[in-house]
Amino acid sequence: MSHIPIADPELGEREVEEVVSVLESGMLADGPQVRAFEEEFADFCAASRGVATSNGTTALHAALEALDVGAGDKVVTSPFSFVASANAIRLAGAEPVFADIDPDTFTLDPVAVEEAVRREDDVAAVMAVHLYGLPADMDHLLDVADDYGLAVVEDAAQAHGATYRGRRVGSFGDAACFSFYPTKNMTTGEGGMITTDRDDVAEKAESFANHGRPPEGGYEHVRVGHNFRMTSMAAAIGRVQLDRLPDYNEARRANAAYLSDALADADAVTPRVPDDRSHVYHQYTIRADDRDGLADFLADAGVGTGVYYPTPIHEQPAYADAETANPVAERTADRALSLPVHPNVTEQNLRTIASAINDYER
Repeated sequence: MSHIPIADPELGEREVEEVVSVLESGMLADGPQVRAFEEEFADFCAASRGVATSNGTTALHAALEALDVGAGDKVVTSPFSFVASANAIRLAGAEPVFADIDPDTFTLDPVAVEEAVRREDDVAAVMAVHLYGLPADMDHLLDVADDYGLAVVEDAAQAHGATYRGRRVGSFGDAACFSFYPTKNMTTGEGGMITTDRDDVAEKAESFANHGRPPEGGYEHVRVGHNFRMTSMAAAIGRVQLDRLPDYNEARRANAAYLSDALADADAVTPRVPDDRSHVYHQYTIRADDRDGLADFLADAGVGTGVYYPTPIHEQPAYADAETANPVAERTADRALSLPVHPNVTEQNLRTIASAINDYER
């Protein structure tokens, strides 16, 4: 029986050629390839500046540091995300405050965010997670941030190319952060990117990611920093992948549309996309009452699945002191199941996936 994997990174001859070119140049660390990738990715997001980093978590950490979010501050974010969202807040010295999610989009509920801001002292920022490739409700979240004087960080690690009201994510917050992990819609192997329209944020993030050096470099260190730099090899891969990204996203959308149509009469709840947003389906996530049973049945049928994420962050041992309840996130974590929709999924694969789900429910 053939196996349909939940993810299947696609790298080709162009990526190999560009990496070989970097190796032959001898400039393996930070350099012209990284600068070019930063500029091209920022342009893609319609942002003024890009700052490349070693991964998505370091992008989030550096962005918070650049916004002067740290000790004594709190950041409102989603409990239904990969733990890196909250970890970056802690690593910057601040504390995450978890607000519940919208049951249809899995993204932050702006009403819950405002309640958290009113309830908590010292909230400095909101981190909006564009989960699975669907943008959060940015207009309403930005309104809350404006009303209370908060910074906004977009965690766009899963949403490369997604749009909200016609604008690509990465262009809404004071800073936005992307991941280029192998399973993402585009990859550099490992890597991250901060996009921003604020020169001060870009310059501070760039400095923090480079041992606290000023823009001109050298051995003067104007702040305490890390080595969060991206390599030239990663940037070379990323530049090719960015060219491929629109086609990758269209393939994901087409595969998602097929499954949504084929599962229209199923008990499982398929992804819901508000009219003002476009989804890039980093994950195609359904909700099923018997999630684990369905996952086992699909595995027997040769279909790979993923549970993202089985335990909300506020219920993780590392966040046992969170003292919060987020019933929508908790209920969603028990029911969410992601299905393969990556660009290498074939029409026959899609028929197999849909048929297995419909057979299980019968």
